[in-house]
Amino acid sequence: MRLTKPTLFTNIPVTCEEKDLPGDLFNQLMRDDPSTVNGAEILMLGEMLTLPQNFGNIFLGETFSSYISVHNDSNQVVKDILVKADLQTSSQRLNLSASNAAVAELKPDCCIDDVIHHEVKEIGTHILVCAVLKPLDVKTKFYNAETDEVFLEAQIQNITTSPMFMEKVSLEPSIIVTTFGSRAYLQPMDTRQYLYCLKPKKEFAEKAGIIKGVTVIGKLDIVWKTNLGERGRLQTSQLQRMAPGYGDVRLSLEAIPDTVNLEEPFHITCKITNCSSERTMDLVLEMCNTSSIHWCGISGRQLGKLHPSSSLCLALTLLSSVQGLQSVSGLRLTDTFLKRTYEYDDIAQVCVVSSAIKVES
Repeated sequence: MRLTKPTLFTNIPVTCEEKDLPGDLFNQLMRDDPSTVNGAEILMLGEMLTLPQNFGNIFLGETFSSYISVHNDSNQVVKDILVKADLQTSSQRLNLSASNAAVAELKPDCCIDDVIHHEVKEIGTHILVCAVLKPLDVKTKFYNAETDEVFLEAQIQNITTSPMFMEKVSLEPSIIVTTFGSRAYLQPMDTRQYLYCLKPKKEFAEKAGIIKGVTVIGKLDIVWKTNLGERGRLQTSQLQRMAPGYGDVRLSLEAIPDTVNLEEPFHITCKITNCSSERTMDLVLEMCNTSSIHWCGISGRQLGKLHPSSSLCLALTLLSSVQGLQSVSGLRLTDTFLKRTYEYDDIAQVCVVSSAIKVES
C-alpha cells in the first residue's frame, strides 16, 4: 500500500433557491454535514482529512513511500522469512528493503511490517516488486520405463547462505509405490539429487490402460533443519509427467537374468499387451537371430487372438555366442488382421561371461 499524506475532504454543495420546491431542505442538510465549515457550507471547504482511494501520480523529486505487510494465514509457525522489495525503473532495479536479515519466526495470524522510501529521480513507469524468498530450489524430471516403472529425478538446491540438514525428502505418490534414499547435509548453493523408482500397485498392474493414462505422480515433501536446529518444511504441488505412448502393441520384459554363461541357454519372460481399447489382434511371433544373440525355439508361431486391453506372457529361450554386455533384440510381432508388423530391438541387456566363471543365482 502506498503511503501518502491525507488531503482535505471537499463536499460538493447541493443547494437551491428558497422559493423552489425543496425550500431550505438542502441548505439545512449542508449545515448538518460534519465535513462542512460552519457559515461557509457552499464554499467546498472542509475540516476533515481523507485517505487516498487510489495510487495516484508521483512527480519527479518527490519521495515514494510504501507500507509492506506479510501475514501468516496458516496455523503453523513459519521460520527464517526474508522479505525483499525492489523498484524496477526503465533503466535499473533498486533494492528498497529496509533490512536484509531474515525474520527468525512468524507465528500464526502475525505480520511482518515494513515501510520503504525512495526519492524519485527518473521519469517513467516504476514497478514495485515484492517477494518472500524460498530457501530451496526444486527441479524434477520423469523417465518412463518399459516395465510400467516411473523414475523421478529430484534435484534440491540450498539457495540460502547457511548449511542445512535434510531431515526428510519423501515422495507422496498417487497410485504408485516408492522407495526413499538417505539423509544428508546440504551446504549453501549445493545441489543433491534424489532418484525415485515408482511401481504400480498390484491392483493396477494388470490394467494397462489405467497406468498409461496416469499423469499425476504425486508431490515431494521436504523437511530440513538449519545449523541451529530450526525446522523448515516445503511441499511441492502435484508433479505431472507426459503420458507414454505405447502404440497398438506393447512388449515388456517380466523376468530376465542379470548374468548368463557363454553359449548356455537362458530363459526370459515377455509380456505382450494389446493397448487398443476396441480392436482384437491375431498375433504371430517371429524370432530373428543377431550376431551375438540366438533364439532357441520355433519362429513364426501363432499366439492366437488377443482381446483389447488384454495381455499374455511368453517364456522364451536364447543363448549368446559373444561375451560382454549383449542386447536382446530380434523379436517381431505380426497382426494378421491388419498385416502389420511390430519390431522390438534392444529390449534389454544381459551380461555374458565365460562358462568357466560360476554365475551366482
